[in-house]
Amino acid sequence: MILRATSRGRERRGYALILVMFFTAASLLLLSASLNWTSNSALQTHRNVDYQKNTAIAETATEKVISQITRDYLAEGEPEVYHNLPKYRSMVPDKKDGVEMVGYQFSDGQGGVNKTSVERITPWGFGDIDTKYKGLRGYFATYRVVSNARSLTTQGLSAMQQDLQLASIPIFQYGMFYASDLEFNPSASITFNGRVHSNGSIFNQPSRRTITYQSHVTAAKKILSERHPDDPVEGDEGYVKFLAEHDEGVKTLNLPLGTSPTPDALRSIVEIPPKSEKADSPMGQLRYYNKADLLILVENKATTASSGAYNNFASKLPPAVVSTFLNTNVTFFNKRENKEVEALEIDVTKFNAQLSVLAGYLGRIPRTLYVADLRSQNPHTQSGVRLINGRTLPTTGLTVATPNPLYVKGHYNAPSNLNSTNTTKAASASLVADAITILSGSWNDAKSGEELWMRRAASTTINAAMIGGIVATRDGYYSGGVENFHRLLEDWSGRTLTFNGAVVVLFESRIATAPWGATDEVYNPPTRKLSWDSRFKDEAKLPPATPEVRTVIRTEWTTVQPAKVQADAKPTR
Repeated sequence: MILRATSRGRERRGYALILVMFFTAASLLLLSASLNWTSNSALQTHRNVDYQKNTAIAETATEKVISQITRDYLAEGEPEVYHNLPKYRSMVPDKKDGVEMVGYQFSDGQGGVNKTSVERITPWGFGDIDTKYKGLRGYFATYRVVSNARSLTTQGLSAMQQDLQLASIPIFQYGMFYASDLEFNPSASITFNGRVHSNGSIFNQPSRRTITYQSHVTAAKKILSERHPDDPVEGDEGYVKFLAEHDEGVKTLNLPLGTSPTPDALRSIVEIPPKSEKADSPMGQLRYYNKADLLILVENKATTASSGAYNNFASKLPPAVVSTFLNTNVTFFNKRENKEVEALEIDVTKFNAQLSVLAGYLGRIPRTLYVADLRSQNPHTQSGVRLINGRTLPTTGLTVATPNPLYVKGHYNAPSNLNSTNTTKAASASLVADAITILSGSWNDAKSGEELWMRRAASTTINAAMIGGIVATRDGYYSGGVENFHRLLEDWSGRTLTFNGAVVVLFESRIATAPWGATDEVYNPPTRKLSWDSRFKDEAKLPPATPEVRTVIRTEWTTVQPAKVQADAKPTR
């Protein structure tokens, strides 16, 4: 019995020892696996850190090139960018871009060391711009920038690809475009169908009425349902409806002036250039004076008419030809300015009748007409240009630009479909001036200084894009807002003003500077039917000499396989 017990005890101790050895071995295996996992995890983390750093360095290389492309494009245009492709391809980061850059080698993925791959992948053309705001059209080309970055210490290699669209957008793609703050505070409900953009803020407060925006609304600053802080008018709160996207804090859209877009610089597009300025300079290319097919300048003792910069102003027109459609002896009273207007008057019907004669002198049919009244004025008079009998325009289109205040009498570019948004029979047209005043067809110069009830308007239709100045909200006066961009001088009660086109404000008026609301008995408001002319989406239907704003749009950003240019890849956003 004693011997059997001892044997069983030894067996139990043997089993225990085996169990101890098993669990010890298992623990060692688990420890080894854990150490191995920790080591692999640390290695993987290190590799990820290296990869992220290499990718960031490669992105820095593409950003350096893109910054230069952006500067060149905004200043000089897409031809300059295409011309500079060899320069961009030789650009890589150096220690001036950060001390860490010296630890990397850059290549273009095609065997070129100290090179960046830069290609134009779609040529310059007209079509849909690649933005989140669908339907925006303009001129553009797409460029692709690819950089490979290799670490000299770890030999890690990453590649970054960025696509960007250089876009030039005709300004009349926007139904309302303001280079400054935009104010829209109508006293009647208005539904507007066009895009709206401000390089400042947008202030909306219709008085107990509704503004309905059917298309995209963007502002570089804020979009607010309130009046401008300097606006003295106290209105009841209304409603603002956005039926499409509305975004604030977006990029400004600027004309390629070759200088900062100050009010004076923007105003220069309607001014006569100084003799020292070249017509092909950035500013010179934007001036309507240089874009014109026909120039008419009226001074105190002489009227001159000539061709434009396209043939170095070489063709001169006989005074007898110009006098068939130009009257230099027209006067009427402007109640808002409280001044007599000594105007140049252009009879558009008679101008149309002279088109073939004008083309014989100019070598082309005039589509852009620049008119300037340079005659001296006394403190009680003001210059102006007036268009009459303009219901039918040349089928080739017509833009009229002047540095003076512009007056449009009666229906304009509305051969059919009066009081309608149907513009299918209208020509491509724009009006550009210091300020733009609409005079109805019943306007009578002899009664222009009489009481308001004697200045009764008739319903009028205008089909034209417009660029004009305003008197901004300040010094206790409201600008009048978009609803009063078209200045009025008649009793429009019970009458309708139908406008199909675009409203663009780039500068403040320099001649017609009387504030809105400063004088009594100026006008009574019409029923306003404001609409953007959707024909402007068609390149062929844009008015002659339409200005364009430039922007650079990042369309794609992605990492790509190193040491290979992804010419046909479709990167994810």
